[in-house]
Amino acid sequence: MAAKLRIISELRESFCTELEIRDFFCNFTASLIYANPIPKIMKKNFEYLTRLREVMKQHGIDAVVITGTDPHQSELPPHHWRGREWLTGFESGNGTNGTAVVLMDEAYCWTDSRYFIQAEEQLKDTGFKMMKEDGPEAVDLIGWLAGHLKEGQTVGIDGMTFSVSLAQRLQQELSDNGIGLNDGFPQFDYIYPDRPQRPKNELFIHDEGIVGETVDSKIRRVLAEVKAELANAVLLSALDDIAWATNLRTAGDINFSPIFVGFLYLDESRRILFVDAEKVNADVKAHLDKYGIEVKGYEDVLSFVAALPKETRLLLDPEKTARGIYDKVGCTPVFGGSRVAKLKSIKNPTMLKNLATAMEKDGVALTRFFMMVEKEYPSGKLTEVELGKRLRALRLADPACVDESFSAILGWNGHGAIVHYEATEETDVAIEGDGLLLVDSGGQYTYGTTDITRTVALGTPAEEQKHDFTLVLKGHIALGTAVFPEGTTGHQLDAFARQFLWNEGKAYYHGTGHGVGFFINCHEGPQNIRLNINPTPLQPGMITSNEPGLYLEGRYGIRLENLIVTVPAMETEFGRFYKFDTMTLFPFDTALMQTEIMTDAEIEWVNAYHAEVRRRLTPLLSAEEAAWIEKKTAPISRSK
Repeated sequence: MAAKLRIISELRESFCTELEIRDFFCNFTASLIYANPIPKIMKKNFEYLTRLREVMKQHGIDAVVITGTDPHQSELPPHHWRGREWLTGFESGNGTNGTAVVLMDEAYCWTDSRYFIQAEEQLKDTGFKMMKEDGPEAVDLIGWLAGHLKEGQTVGIDGMTFSVSLAQRLQQELSDNGIGLNDGFPQFDYIYPDRPQRPKNELFIHDEGIVGETVDSKIRRVLAEVKAELANAVLLSALDDIAWATNLRTAGDINFSPIFVGFLYLDESRRILFVDAEKVNADVKAHLDKYGIEVKGYEDVLSFVAALPKETRLLLDPEKTARGIYDKVGCTPVFGGSRVAKLKSIKNPTMLKNLATAMEKDGVALTRFFMMVEKEYPSGKLTEVELGKRLRALRLADPACVDESFSAILGWNGHGAIVHYEATEETDVAIEGDGLLLVDSGGQYTYGTTDITRTVALGTPAEEQKHDFTLVLKGHIALGTAVFPEGTTGHQLDAFARQFLWNEGKAYYHGTGHGVGFFINCHEGPQNIRLNINPTPLQPGMITSNEPGLYLEGRYGIRLENLIVTVPAMETEFGRFYKFDTMTLFPFDTALMQTEIMTDAEIEWVNAYHAEVRRRLTPLLSAEEAAWIEKKTAPISRSK
């Protein structure tokens, strides 16, 4: 193990260690997933709920609200903090979306439209009822809670798993109705005796030649933004922010993401990384010493912020900082942080150049995967689970790919309509007959992070399927070819992707695009493209997904996703204008395109994109693979 850790630390000096890094990372990920599974609640077994209600009585709590996150507001936290899943039995696949509310005689679990079908199934006979947090039947959790409790009652939460902003919104609504809030109720400390420990995997260094910037440069830029927000110190809680700022990564803390558990404090005279001592080996210690970064214990952060001098103006991101941290702060807190988060979201030219390489590698793996699907599909022996294993193996065959960037979504026909479906041995189905296969997947390459969705026809597609596919494709093209003035937000562009579906009374309710990290998280802020208002403007260097979709429960799902980067378009008397360049390299299924409802410009876009895919991938493929790509990227026309 020590030898592997030394190999990883040498990544900053050579690319030749990618295979060792990949093996180390994947072994850790696999051990985390399979050695520490979350115990599932058995149907009609209310033991966990009974335990919780007994503790609630002891502490004078009438209702408890349980998020699915950790003290860093992580989308997919370590198992140590995934108590909501343990309690409810609802596992939301590639995210932790889900908030539980337990009263003395009722229990509910809120989730969004990506998981409605999955949650309904997993929550059967658990004592929990699913509640919708978006869509036309959405129920506001905080409003519901205030309306169902009586004046004088108390709600309990674990303040370390609530952001400052969420806890404040909850407290305000409850207070307005005479209801109290106890934010020091760590319910799982009382009821979860077999809770997994906090992860303590060792760190390694991400090559600064790949990243294109030193730690010192990043910290100086962070502190400049802190000063611009009228603060003189900052506590970074978001794990991706910390990994980005320190050029450090690890294997195993977070599934499918090389980030690590910790906090980072910065001011003009001190730099302190709060992590468990076991995570820091000699090479990482030397790296931290080089940049003047002290190391303190993970749990020391609470006493540290409590002892900060009164004159310290500590910048805290209220969306990422835990209420439990905020409660301990002894100096002057300053809410902000968006300027700091934006630094990470803007990729420099070195990153973009390396990500282009990652896209080529990803395109090669996907070519081999879909060729295999086409060849073996007629046998009827392929299943969703088997395809997931094959896709993972094909990506990891490239030494630069250290892991998947999330658990691949492979949905055949009706399963494709479950937005974040994850095939299991219980749900697995054979890929046979006619239908649509939705494949949403990605890789964590040392060169960058990828995320792509393709929906393909196997057998003979129905005209309705082709029509819906083309509507989604038209929206994808409309967004991908948009030109917009400086200052435009994703919210203002979102309807570009939905308009053709809306024209026919069809819709999807998930976001159209999310930010993507660089060998960090697949989902990254602060920018996005969705119906919800987000004030963050799209800027050059930001990488965002473009993934409209359509889902017909029990029948089929369609989603088409590329990664796009914001780039300058022109400058006129009206100011600067931006556009998107598409980075993903893999063809769309032309067999599903109804060209009669496509415009000339849309057809030209498909042909130009496919020509670029063919140009970039062909030199990397075997003769047979190149011939397949040639066929799949053949120009389309009205008379095809």
